[in-house]
Amino acid sequence: MRIIRLDQQSKENLLADLLKRDPNNYGSYEARVQAIVEDVRQRRDQALFAYTEELDGVRLDRESIRVTEEEIQEAYSQVAPELVTVMGHSLENIRRYHEKQKRNSWFESGPDGTILGQKVTPLASVGVYVPGGKAAYPSSVLMNIVPAKVAGVPRIVMVTPPGRDGKVNPVTLVAAHLAGATQVYKAGGAQAVAALAFGTESIPRVDKIVGPGNIFVALAKKAVYGHVSIDSIAGPSEILVLADDSANARYVAADLLSQAEHDELASAILVTTSMDLARQVAGEVDRFVARLSRREILEKSLENYGYILVADSMEDAVSAVNDIASEHLEIVTRNPFEVMTKIRNAGAIFLGEYSCEPLGDYFAGPNHVLPTNGTARFFSPLGVDDFIKKSSIIYYSREALEAVHEEIQCFAEAEHLTAHANSIRVRFEEE
Repeated sequence: MRIIRLDQQSKENLLADLLKRDPNNYGSYEARVQAIVEDVRQRRDQALFAYTEELDGVRLDRESIRVTEEEIQEAYSQVAPELVTVMGHSLENIRRYHEKQKRNSWFESGPDGTILGQKVTPLASVGVYVPGGKAAYPSSVLMNIVPAKVAGVPRIVMVTPPGRDGKVNPVTLVAAHLAGATQVYKAGGAQAVAALAFGTESIPRVDKIVGPGNIFVALAKKAVYGHVSIDSIAGPSEILVLADDSANARYVAADLLSQAEHDELASAILVTTSMDLARQVAGEVDRFVARLSRREILEKSLENYGYILVADSMEDAVSAVNDIASEHLEIVTRNPFEVMTKIRNAGAIFLGEYSCEPLGDYFAGPNHVLPTNGTARFFSPLGVDDFIKKSSIIYYSREALEAVHEEIQCFAEAEHLTAHANSIRVRFEEE
């Protein structure tokens, strides 16, 4: 990994480099994605089945596109019981954490005859996109479905691309069943996102679409936003480790690589106040990469977006961390809790040398669907709030409105909205 002295210029260069990974930069794919989305919107099942055959190599119809109870039971028979048990434990941790996020409706009455409040309502339906292919990510299934269940969403529709055999990856299917998906469909790519957004004869439309996917999925979610809600346009994975000279170089190197192995666009950054640690970590990274299974991806990822920044002070280091606003932030310092209070921008914060990033990916309970590409400056992790909506409640008695009606009319007339003013005035015109 390259070692760079942290200063204003190196920080600006790094931020500009990281922004190249933003999915919004992949304009060359947008026309193709838009065409698929519009085709599914117009031709519905006919287009959905045609793209599934063309892109996934599977011929489906209205009978075979939906996963059956028999297929779910078959999936259980193909997954090791110990993995089912582990997923159950992870699910319980995720549920317990997200239960703390639940909101209640509230109402407040005043002595002047007013009642104000907020009504919290779960979304009626949510679509969860789950990547398919050779890899299976049951952890993402749990992270996207469980908070929706906790929020009280009654219909949770999952879509995932089928394999060449026309079946869903069994681990993915078991995770969906454990988490509580109400329907699972064999559909992927931009065509599946369009089906969720607009509905087809086979797949009912939903109110919101969540879940990760490739660039086609990300751009499709962007294309349908406004017709439905979405969680975010997720970019490649990223990790930032903030460390002082007390950190274990071997642990830090292992944690950086835990995200660099995702794909060639993943970023892994160490910000430290110790040049000695920087050199030790660089050496440990080289030794790990030489023997890890995804060596080619790791080497390309580190070549593209792997950095070790050496700061003159912890204050400078923290400032850089806040500017980068990483998806995952590990703080490995003598007093990580004190340093944490100075962090403004991060998706998830891991404190201490034993709180490594994969703990959050799989088991601890907080959601691993996190803001990327610097959007932790204004976005939050996926949670229960993403699956509810809030309505304002307003009640005024005649006496309460009478006390303020002239002020409201004054405000409306100042904006030259005479019908607004008249709506108030007619209620007191007899006076």
